[in-house]
Formats: sequence, structure tokens, C-alpha cells
Amino acid sequence: MDYMFESGFLGTRAPFFMDFITLIVAVLPLLVLGAIAMAKKRAYKAHSFSQTIIFILSVIVVGYFEYGVRLGGGFNAFMEGSSVSHSYALWVLIVHILISVVTLGIWTSTLISAHKDQKINKLPGQFSQAHKKAGIRTFVGIFLTSLTGIWVYLLLFVY
Repeated sequence: MDYMFESGFLGTRAPFFMDFITLIVAVLPLLVLGAIAMAKKRAYKAHSFSQTIIFILSVIVVGYFEYGVRLGGGFNAFMEGSSVSHSYALWVLIVHILISVVTLGIWTSTLISAHKDQKINKLPGQFSQAHKKAGIRTFVGIFLTSLTGIWVYLLLFVY
């Protein structure tokens, strides 16, 4: 696993794994938008499959990220090269963590209820409006998670 801490590919102080994670985090809202577009085109099975795969891959990526952060010494170790104040970066990190944890809960709930509703033939159909609202909340959370994740990356490795 030494490759994780080699120089990254984005031209910053970040190690490889942080660049890799940041790239995925930046692309995640676009992937989810693509899955939403499938639902709008009434390709519901493709929408369901792609949302599930994106979710599973996201959870795996978060696990990889957490492993790298722990192995790399945690927040304070990554803060060492930054010229940003520790308290400001920590505040941004806390906001990012809160948003991402709430989003994970909403996303998990949306997927579980969608799969249950699909099995009893209520989705698409009777529960479509509620699912659409839950999907919008999920997307907003994913977008904000992405935005704040990039913000944390910039604070730790660019400024």
C-alpha cells in the first residue's frame, strides 16, 4: 500500500490516494445526474442499477479514504503543509463530515425504500413523487458533500 502515499497526480502536496479520492468526489454528482437522467427517460431498471452501483462504489471509496487517512496520521498530519489556520480547516472538515454523514443516511434510506417499493410494484407509480423528493434531497447532499470535500482538499494541499 506504499503507492497510496506517493506523490499525487493533481500537482499539489497531496498523496496519490487523496488525489484519487478527490477526483472521484468531484465526479460523483455528475455520475448521479447521469443516473437521474435515466429515470427521466423512463429507464427505471438502469436508473436503479446505476444508483445502487454508484452507492456501493462510494462506500468502498470512503473506506479506502478512511484507511489512507488513518495510515497517514490523520487530519493533523495532513494539516502540516497547509498555511491555512488549523481551526478554520477543522471547522470546514466538521461541516463536511456532518453533511456527508447526513447524506449517507438519506441516500441509504432512499435506496432501501426504493428497492422495497419497487418489489411491491409501487415504484414507479404510487410512490414516485415521494421518491423524487428523496432523490432531490440525496442529490443536494451529494453535491454539497462533493463541494465541501473539494474545499477541504484545497485547504489541506493547495493553500
